[in-house]
Amino acid sequence: MIGNSAGRAFIGSFTSAGGHGITAAAVDRDTGALTVLGSTDAVPDPSFLAVAPGGTALYAVGESAPGVAAAFALDGEVPALLGPVRAVDGDAPTHLALAANHLVTANYTSGGVTALPVLADGSLGAAASVLQHRGSGPDTGRQETPHAHQVLADPSGNWVVSVDLGTDSVRVCALDPATGALRLHGETALRPGTGPRHLAFHPSGALAYVLGELEPTLTVCRWDAVTGRLDVLGETPVLPEHEAADDAARTYPSEVVVAHDGRFVWTANRGHDSISVLTLDESGEKAALVATVGCGGHWPRDLTLDPSGQWLYAANERSGNVSWFAVDAETGVPQHAGSVEVPAASCVVLV
Repeated sequence: MIGNSAGRAFIGSFTSAGGHGITAAAVDRDTGALTVLGSTDAVPDPSFLAVAPGGTALYAVGESAPGVAAAFALDGEVPALLGPVRAVDGDAPTHLALAANHLVTANYTSGGVTALPVLADGSLGAAASVLQHRGSGPDTGRQETPHAHQVLADPSGNWVVSVDLGTDSVRVCALDPATGALRLHGETALRPGTGPRHLAFHPSGALAYVLGELEPTLTVCRWDAVTGRLDVLGETPVLPEHEAADDAARTYPSEVVVAHDGRFVWTANRGHDSISVLTLDESGEKAALVATVGCGGHWPRDLTLDPSGQWLYAANERSGNVSWFAVDAETGVPQHAGSVEVPAASCVVLV
């Protein structure tokens, strides 16, 4: 058993592509290194994970059709199912977040957001509500219908935001903690065809950065937690112009991470197989691309920054490994420090 003083990581993967499900690993906080402890395949394709505050439980989506979500206890080295696996009443849930006593999932294929109550013991109740997205985008191959790709609580805890690749927009929702009812509060349109995938908030809570998947761009937005309003300020490329235009190596950015001190933004870039480093000005409203480095594998699907801000982890899906990088405190440029084999890796969360 791993003691409470030791760092732990949990890695999601695609069981349909040879992944082991949820892999548990010990974290060496001095070197960033991961050591695999074991795994569980209790749910199919647990592509994204979320940890309860205090590390008391782990939650996973099952990116299947129909989709599911599950809770896991973290008492042992390997997560163990906590309560029943629950249907999300949607297809291919690809992301999840905890908000207002509920677990909320973003259902990619069916294009909606589901709220499930978190019960007193940490297990999940049956789905309480589904908010269906509407709309489409100009890319007929990827945006024919809504595709909710991420959902998260804003820093104030008053709102739930969902990023939709299919409709080129970010929706702001209110979630009733008593009933689990989701209500659409507002929707912010982004540039058509950018295919927004994920969003990350600035530590100040006043800005948000939206990463496009269909175009390698970062959209900077102002966020007002009082009114629940998201306003676009501008765009910045996450790749050098000549590389972004190379059709032979088309890039599909996957994840965006903001430094704890608000000085840097990192993005993972599938296809280009890189991590981009962007600096933020003092206001946080202007981002500038300063470097790209190799991701330590192929097809980086996720990036995670450890609580100290010293280590950055990339889940490289197609090469089947998780790489870790030491972050230069002055420049923000990550330096490859090691990797561990995890087949079909899709995300990393840290406790």
